[in-house]
Amino acid sequence: MTDGTITKITGPVVHATLDGAMNDVVRVGEDKLLGEIIEIQEDTAIIQVYEATDGIRPGEPVTNTEQPLSVTLGPGLLGTVYDGTQRPLDTIKAKHGSFIPRGVQEPSLDQTTTYDFNPTVTNNTEVEPGDTLGTVEENPTVTHEILVPPDKAGTITTINDGEHTVDEPIAEINGEPITMQHDWPVRQPRPVTSREQPGEPLITGQRVLDFLFPLAKGGVAAIPGPFGAGKTVTQQQLAKWCDADIIVYIGCGERGNEMTEVLEDFPDLEDPKTGQPLMNRTVLVANTSNMPVAARESSVYTGMTIAEYYRDQGHDVALMADSTSRWAEAMREISGRLEEMPGEDGFPAYLSKRLAEFYERAGRTKTLNGSDASITTVGAVSPPGGDFSEPVTQNTLRIVKAFYALDSSLADKRHFPSINWHDSYSLYHDNVEETFTDQTTAEWTTYRDVTSELLQREKELQDIVQLVGREGLSDEDKIDLDIARLIRECFLQQDAFDDIDTYCPPTKQYHMIRTILTYRDRLQSNKDDIAIDHVRDTDAVTYIRNLPTTENDAFTDLDQHTDTMNNTINEAIKELT
Repeated sequence: MTDGTITKITGPVVHATLDGAMNDVVRVGEDKLLGEIIEIQEDTAIIQVYEATDGIRPGEPVTNTEQPLSVTLGPGLLGTVYDGTQRPLDTIKAKHGSFIPRGVQEPSLDQTTTYDFNPTVTNNTEVEPGDTLGTVEENPTVTHEILVPPDKAGTITTINDGEHTVDEPIAEINGEPITMQHDWPVRQPRPVTSREQPGEPLITGQRVLDFLFPLAKGGVAAIPGPFGAGKTVTQQQLAKWCDADIIVYIGCGERGNEMTEVLEDFPDLEDPKTGQPLMNRTVLVANTSNMPVAARESSVYTGMTIAEYYRDQGHDVALMADSTSRWAEAMREISGRLEEMPGEDGFPAYLSKRLAEFYERAGRTKTLNGSDASITTVGAVSPPGGDFSEPVTQNTLRIVKAFYALDSSLADKRHFPSINWHDSYSLYHDNVEETFTDQTTAEWTTYRDVTSELLQREKELQDIVQLVGREGLSDEDKIDLDIARLIRECFLQQDAFDDIDTYCPPTKQYHMIRTILTYRDRLQSNKDDIAIDHVRDTDAVTYIRNLPTTENDAFTDLDQHTDTMNNTINEAIKELT
């Protein structure tokens, strides 16, 4: 370590006479505040401090650790709530109270908990980076693989099974002790063997996403929307119900009450896969808007590095970043204090580069030990006033392949998820088509195309109705208008607080849309005999919507379902003739 002295303080940016390199972690002032060197000018190091700098003054000492900003990786990450620099908030609260003292230092992983290490290698085994040394049961849900760190390789000279804490040696490689934990720089992507094309869908249970705008495992998506449109709710639904193995949720600069809801709800949620608490496979990184702005900038890297660590074990990881706009605002503030040349809207000129570097760390990969794994990243964007032309949204659009545009007018109508089906898109249809058709039938693609056409047709017909009224439409147009309404209100709209409707598997989605479109065909064939103006809903749609998702037998007999549906539709038609 080397020491220096503070010469100037500008908010979270501190100037000090200090020898060091870019991205070295330093301890600032008498309180030993955590900071990072972000610029060097001759003999002056410019330091970004991750805590409030109130009270420190020029002349106080600065210590350079000569290590980059890193996170500690190992058993014990799951179920833990961290801040943006991986300080365990639950541990800090237990020892220091509800408010985080400045300069507090606590181990990121519990150093007292023991894990039963079961080796999968023996002495004299040659190992490469990423090879599995053994396993421990991190919790009843997840078996944690202990891997050879990416910067280690050689011959196993000692292997120790049994109970160990994370900082006790469980093996030696070429005589060098290896523990269950290791550090990794947050801004350095963890290595992989190769990157593959995404091909398997991330099943979310949200009909508007899975059916109209699917997301592939290893894909990247953005959810932009104005204040109150439902970005956080949508991401929380994805975190709760998507079929990823591990969830990493980053609350980056969001309001404290929203993060509080996450912290209160997640521990009580039951994992639909295992029946265990959902927190058993979740890591939360909480850096709310009232916490230091500099730590907000590092929080997304902290979350992504943790996601890469579990990906290296062969897991499919889903990472939710809420929101990247607050992250960009933190970069803008720090850039302004460094007196850098501003770009559009005052954001730094390297905004697009930073966004691309973050999203490109997602993907479907072949890990160092040959496993297929993925990181799927969903980033919320909060454009001021809902203006999608602002720099963060536009730069994000150039990177992501799925765009879920939230509409405040839909949210005002209590239509959730409030995803505008006209402005949203997904480029993963071809990647995931085979899986969806295997789970349902080949009609999945046809039904999706017809549904999209009907929704677009409704938009055109609404413009005509505004001019000449509904009476000016043909019978066919009236039917299409009513069927589009059924699609919106019975299919695309979904109740997150309903025990049954909160999650809808693809098979159920298929039968719901099949019922609605079959109803349309029957109406078209009987349009001369019924009062079309009174057509609104069918019992069949409501019946299918309310079927418990666990009753798989309800969807196995297609013939029986078709008979029930047709009988219901026939009864509805008779009542209207």
